[in-house]
Amino acid sequence: MRVAVIGYSGSGKSTLAKYLGEKFQIPVLHLDRVHWLPGWQERSRAESAEIVKQFLDEHKSWVIDGTYSALEYERRLKEADTIVLMDFRRLSCFFRAWKRYVQNRGRTRDSMGEGCVERMNREFIWWLLHRKKSQKERYRKVLEQYGYKTVVIRSQRELDKWMKEFVGNC
Repeated sequence: MRVAVIGYSGSGKSTLAKYLGEKFQIPVLHLDRVHWLPGWQERSRAESAEIVKQFLDEHKSWVIDGTYSALEYERRLKEADTIVLMDFRRLSCFFRAWKRYVQNRGRTRDSMGEGCVERMNREFIWWLLHRKKSQKERYRKVLEQYGYKTVVIRSQRELDKWMKEFVGNC
């Protein structure tokens, strides 16, 4: 089983990836952990891409959470058996991210780079609420190329229903 979980910040990608990894006992790679070094410093693209490449080379089954188009993106999509596109509305993502912030304030989440204390700043709020045209275009292309193995999740209700069906069918 190989599952790529992509989508917008705050949509629940990491939570879903963790759940699937635990449920099916397969390794999970959170791309935020790859990308971010302590203190919110960015790891180089080359080093990040090499970490993802090595993970893909070493595991036959996996769940990978995050879009990060510079990190073996095409390979992840091609090799995935299932692509989950988390396409929640902007305000839903904002409120989910706010809830996550409140729950994790002063701590680093398991899915985040070590030493990256949970934060909710103006830059992140802007990122959550102002989606780039390129993001939408990237997801449209995923559906064009991999629609046969992509599920689009737009709400918690759809996510709950899909998880029940997916887990029940595996």
